[in-house]
This record gives sequence, structure tokens and C-alpha cells, in this order.
Amino acid sequence: MTEHEHVRVAVIGSGFGGLGAAVRLRREGITDFVVLERAGSVGGTWRDNSYPGCACDVPSHLYSFSFAPNPDWPRTFSGQEHIRAYLEHVTDVFRLRPHIRFDAEVERMAWDPERLRWDIETVGGGRLSADVVVSATGPLSDPRIPEIPGLDSFPGKVFHSARWDHDYDLTGKRVAMVGTGASAVQIVPAIQPKVGRLTLFQRTPPWVMPRVDRAISGAERRLHRRLPFTTQARRGLLWGIRELQVQAFTRHPNQLGFVERLARRNMARAVKDPALRAKLTPDYRIGCKRILLSSAYYPALTRPNVDVVASGLREIRGNTLVAADGSEAEVDAIVFGTGFRVTDMPIAERVVGADGRTLAESWKGGMEALRGASAAGFPNWMTIIGPNTGLGNSSMILMIESQLNYLADYLRQLDVLGGRAALDARPSAVHAWNRRVQDRMTRTVWNTGGCTSWYLDANGRNTTIWPGTTGEFRRATRRVDLAEYEILRAPDTPEAAAAPATRDADRGERPEVTA
Repeated sequence: MTEHEHVRVAVIGSGFGGLGAAVRLRREGITDFVVLERAGSVGGTWRDNSYPGCACDVPSHLYSFSFAPNPDWPRTFSGQEHIRAYLEHVTDVFRLRPHIRFDAEVERMAWDPERLRWDIETVGGGRLSADVVVSATGPLSDPRIPEIPGLDSFPGKVFHSARWDHDYDLTGKRVAMVGTGASAVQIVPAIQPKVGRLTLFQRTPPWVMPRVDRAISGAERRLHRRLPFTTQARRGLLWGIRELQVQAFTRHPNQLGFVERLARRNMARAVKDPALRAKLTPDYRIGCKRILLSSAYYPALTRPNVDVVASGLREIRGNTLVAADGSEAEVDAIVFGTGFRVTDMPIAERVVGADGRTLAESWKGGMEALRGASAAGFPNWMTIIGPNTGLGNSSMILMIESQLNYLADYLRQLDVLGGRAALDARPSAVHAWNRRVQDRMTRTVWNTGGCTSWYLDANGRNTTIWPGTTGEFRRATRRVDLAEYEILRAPDTPEAAAAPATRDADRGERPEVTA
């Protein structure tokens, strides 16, 4: 990376969002871009999460790009190694490697209002600038480890599920698993047969449905290779089923009672001990937290070398872990399955906007962005998987591709404007969009289901989930409405003199926003 390198677009991250953005840029005829990746390979969360049993809980044919179908998925629900291999394949097929800068973690990016560009600094002293920044760091990129008194003095091994230490042998060890989210549900059955003793610290039990997984036959794969439309049909069917389910999550949470009964039956089949079953039964509506899929989790918890502590971890005294209920367990290793920094994304601390404030400061009261992409005061900066674009029941790839449509039109609008121009989301448009989203959120299961989940920020507001169908989101992001943006011109251009920019706060505009 040369010291004075300038590109039209800088993409941050090379997971699904970053690689998807890179492919879309090339398909739009844009080749003047770089992808800045802090690690040494592509893959994002599917590179970082390599823990035993790691797999996706969305069917393979739906959890892949529509423009890069894979007829050779080996299972209906793919494992981490196959998803990572798919992303490597996409990188090669679309010739993205020349654009990727590995080991280039962004340390700071600041908007230059005179030159209408982003100045970017990477760890190690690299510098470049870009007209547009696409932040695709993803919400599942920075692990969250709780502050537990005594953790620093624990003499054994400690790691997060997303930073698995494969050199540490768990065989015969006394292991504590802290957390009962999606990662823990996969890790527990994978390590239970080899560890000496497994103690699961469960603050809140999850709802777990059977994982209906199977190998995809050779005949099916041959059919998909020879007749590509069958792959599309399979994807379409998977998508349609999930679209039909959305109403229960967003409008009629009481309809989820039937699903809840199925989950209880799933537990009852595997867990015969009524005391253990009581520990594992949630007291909130199914869907309030993400519904987990596993056919091995409950059986693993019934094994004689497993203890379930229905309480959070309170403190650590040497090798002894003390739960909030006072129970104790001596362990050799602690595995944290405690999730990620989703509602306070670390990248926001490194982005400095037009008024000198960081994005983290701007989002102090809660994340919000116009159509999940643009934040007011941060011109020509777009995020993939931004605020309120997450899903509780379907594939994030669908949302990513919708945001890529928005990105493509955003760049087209800049071309139409000509000269040195930038777009800054109007505060009124951002607030109007966010009000609409939050209004719709009030009746969803995520807000009414009686739980506290990682979807909620420190203020108790759901800034993570999209309260509608993926089809609705696609329609809402198919084009950029310039009325929702302030057009910025470089100070020394004729266009700037002819059309001085005014803030919508001065004009009292309230553009109509639909979701």
C-alpha cells in the first residue's frame, strides 16, 4: 500500500458483506477499489469461528449468494469449513484477490470536508484515501467477554468460542462452558465425549428445535450442476417458507405457541429428568431470542459427565468458578460462548465524521442509519449489515444483497451528480426511517416476548433486527432517494457555488420514509 494511494471505494472486511460488495463493484464496472482485511485470509466470521461443531443454522442453498450458487453443498446445513471454502471460491472466481489488502486493519478513518474524501490509516502506518467507504466489518466480528472478578488470575486456559485454541487439548479436562447461545449449543455436544467433566453455566435457557440436517446426495448435486434452475428453485422454496413465517414474529407472536409446543416436545424426548428439564425450560416466548437448532444438545446435557448450572458466572477464585446461586465448580479451562459486540460495534470508534465526532459518539443513544446503510454526518460512508438489518429467522445473505443494490444505486447517483460530490444522509430522513422501524418493532416477539437478548442495546432498544420480510427490505433499498440526502460539493467547484448546500434542519423538511 503506497503512502498516497487514492481509490474510489474502500471496502472494510472480507466476509460475506465485503466480498459481496467487491463482486458488485466489479459488476458495476468499478475496478478502482480495495478491500482492507485485518486478518491474513478472507472469510470473516466463518474464518474466525472454527470451534468444534461450528455450522450454519440456515440451509446451505439459502446461505449463499444468488449470483454465485453452489450446486455442490455437501449437507443441507453446512459446516464452517465448507462455508469458508465457498468464500475462498467466490474470491477466486470473481478475481477479487488483486483488490484485497491482507493484514491491513483500519485504525482510523476521517472525513476530509475540503477534499470530500475519507483519509484512512491502517495499523502499521499505512495510509490511503477513498471517495466512498463501505464498512462490512459485520456484527459478529469482535468477541464479548464479560468482566468476571478473578478472571485475570485464573491459572488455567481461557478462550472465546470465536478464538478457539486448537493447540489446547480438552481431552480429560474439567471444562466450563459459559453461555448457552448458538455457539454453545454446537460446542457442548462436540466436546462432551472427550472432556473429563463439562460444567455449563446457563444464565438463560434457549429454545432449541431439532436440526433436520442430512447429507445432500450425489444425485441431487448432479441435478443441480446439470440443471441450474433446480438450484434456484430450491433456494426460492427455502426463501418462501421463511417469508411466510415472518408474520408470526413481527405481527402475531401468539401464533408461535404451536412452535413452542414442538420445542418442549423436542426437549422432553431427550431429557427425562424433570429437575433438569425444569432448568432447561425458558420462561419467555419462543423467538424472543434466536431459536437454536440442534438434535445433539439436549442428549449431551443428560450425560453423566455434564453439569448444568442454571445461573450466571459470578466470580473466579483460583481454579474455582462461583455461580450467582453460590454453586462452585473446579475447572481446568473456561470457554466463553458469550457472543459479540453487536450494538456497540468497535469500528464505530474509529470512524470520524464531518463534525469531528466519532460514529460511536454519534450512536451513543443507539445505532441508527438510513435504510440500514447511511449515518447522518458521515458522507459517502455506508455500512453493510447496519442497524436494524439483522434477521431472526432467515438468511442474512438476502439482506446483504439488498444493501448491495442500494450501494450500487448510491454510486450511480454520485456519477450522475458529476464532479466532486458526496451524499450525506439528512438527520430528518434518518430519524424518520428509524421511527418507522421502531414503531413496527413494538409488537414483534423480540420486544414483547419477555426476554433480554443481544438484539437489545444498553437502552433496551432493538437496534439489531429488521421487523419485516426480506422482500420488504429489498423494495425499501432498491434505489437511493436523493431527497433523503444532502448533496455536498467541494468548496472550490463551480457546482458548489451555484448550488450551496443547506441542512434540512434549517429548512424544516421531513421527507416521507416508508419501510
